[in-house]
Amino acid sequence: MPTQRRTGKENRPNYSGKHHCHGLHILALTDERGRMIWISAARPGRTHDITAARRDHILAHLRAAGLGALADLGFLGLDDDGDDPVVVTGFKATRARKLTPAEKEANRVLAAGRVPVERGFAHLKNWRILTKLRTDPARATHLFRALLVLTNIEAATDN
Repeated sequence: MPTQRRTGKENRPNYSGKHHCHGLHILALTDERGRMIWISAARPGRTHDITAARRDHILAHLRAAGLGALADLGFLGLDDDGDDPVVVTGFKATRARKLTPAEKEANRVLAAGRVPVERGFAHLKNWRILTKLRTDPARATHLFRALLVLTNIEAATDN
């Protein structure tokens, strides 16, 4: 989740020289209607999706609860259990291997199922405080979890 650049100092923690912005990485789970139900601890923006999921033991917690998750291609290869997958991702094309029509259709179905998930993230990103956030990931975790509560209260009053 990038934030706007305020000064020209590039030697600060969590600052991306490539994108010229600060960044924090969070993982979140939503229910089927797009309401946020869990947010991970914030990590520096350079953290990859799979690394964060493994550090937070996402697969073990989902398996223990008997739940599954629809994920984007950033989680490709996280769950290699072909018989009982917990995290379902799409198919990725390469230059050497194009997608078959069945794989393209599977990606379309997955994208349609992920619409409420993306809407849940959009509600979280509506909080303007996130564009000005310049703090260490440990402190940002408390802010994200407070915003989770406020977002759910706001969504409950809209219904």
